[in-house]
Parts: sequence; structure tokens; C-alpha cells
Amino acid sequence: MNRRMTQGIKEVAPAEAYKKIKTGAVLLDVREIQELEEEAYDVEDLLHIPLSEFVNRISEIPRDKEVIVGCHSGIRSFQVTTYLTEQGYNNVINLMYGIDNWVDCGFPVKVRKTTK
Repeated sequence: MNRRMTQGIKEVAPAEAYKKIKTGAVLLDVREIQELEEEAYDVEDLLHIPLSEFVNRISEIPRDKEVIVGCHSGIRSFQVTTYLTEQGYNNVINLMYGIDNWVDCGFPVKVRKTTK
């Protein structure tokens, strides 16, 4: 299993995360809307709650499914994973190094083409 623990927080590499998503885990993207417009995870049932709206929308995060938290580089998602763990969520995992690592490992993304 390609998972590590940092300060009691579970983390997962993109390959394992992708397998988990394909079998029912939810990917929670905490990046802001403008970030998704540039590059977004291309997975079914993506849950997008920007960090700026997180506290007001925490109730949208399922407690009955495994939740993988992702962002751009893994910093914000680690913070959110830590927070959710402190709030009693025992099914949250941080996506190590975020969408940067996801892309580097060849997993699907939606990219907005800009023309100038």
C-alpha cells in the first residue's frame, strides 16, 4: 500500500487514490474556482468545495464514504484533512502533492485552453 502517515494524517499517492475513486471514494477538491478553470481533476463525482467556502459547506462532505482531499500541491488539502480528522471524520485521506503529482503521474485532468 502506497500510503504514509504524517502527524496521524493518512496520505495517499495518485495511483492508489485513483483506484479508490474508481471504487467509490469521493475526491474533494479544495482549490478556488479560478484554479479549476485552468486545470481540474477529471474524475466522476468530484466534490468541489473551495477553501474560502469550506467552513460554511462542511456538511456537504459525506461521512459514509472515503474522502480523498486534493488541492494544487498538497498543502491546503493536508490542512483540510487535518481539520476534518479533528472534527471526527475518520474516512479522510490527503492526496500527496495534489494535482501537480496527479498530472506528473499521468492521471486524467481537464485543461482549459486559453487563446490570446
